[in-house]
Amino acid sequence: MTTTAPPPKDLRDFYENPAVPVASGTPRSRRQARMLAAALGPGSAGHTRTIIDIGCGDGTAAATAAPYLTGHRVIGIDWSQDALRRARTRIPYAVRGELTDGGLPLRAGSADAVLFSEVIEHLVDPDAALDEIRRVLRPGGHLMLSTPNLAAWYNRALLLAGVQPVFSEVSLRAIHGRPGREVVGHLRLYTARALREFVAASGFEVVRLAGAPFHGVPRPLRPLDRLACARPSLASILLLHARRT
Repeated sequence: MTTTAPPPKDLRDFYENPAVPVASGTPRSRRQARMLAAALGPGSAGHTRTIIDIGCGDGTAAATAAPYLTGHRVIGIDWSQDALRRARTRIPYAVRGELTDGGLPLRAGSADAVLFSEVIEHLVDPDAALDEIRRVLRPGGHLMLSTPNLAAWYNRALLLAGVQPVFSEVSLRAIHGRPGREVVGHLRLYTARALREFVAASGFEVVRLAGAPFHGVPRPLRPLDRLACARPSLASILLLHARRT
């Protein structure tokens, strides 16, 4: 099934469209926040950490994470003015920035942690993005990255059947080659192995790779999707914790 939309002039036009989803779901945001909270420890007077939510979208993920990160300061960053307008209704700090050389409005080494939730699959140049994240993180700072898994358990079966994998898109105008309606602008997809290798090659030490379920899985298959999380290489969503070297 396909759905058509007016062709965007470029990716900026695509993401400025209010109809394009800019939130990845609260269950994954909670799990990622719990992982980060365990890594950072509790905040207190004189020990407030700066956490940057890059690609914050409408602020839902940062707002969901905030209760788990009490005592720390969370700043949302996005380059979509429409997303920032919505984010400012949910979080106290939301500013504009880009994932290019020096494009984030932060000094080098000034951030203690970065939340990077389902952004990397939308990027033309993920190498430049991780370089910029590494610039703003202090040595030993934490990166919490999530992204869809190209090799999710059902995608392996779909490929054998000649069906385009879930999460993959061949056009910004419509879905082709697989069921679905929603075009979200995915340009790159990773397997667990590729994600580990890419992040390590970008100047980070991978601490942990976990799996998370996907809300779009049909209800009868959700128990199986949750079970697959025990093996991240089969899970729907990859949750990676790394530290800047």
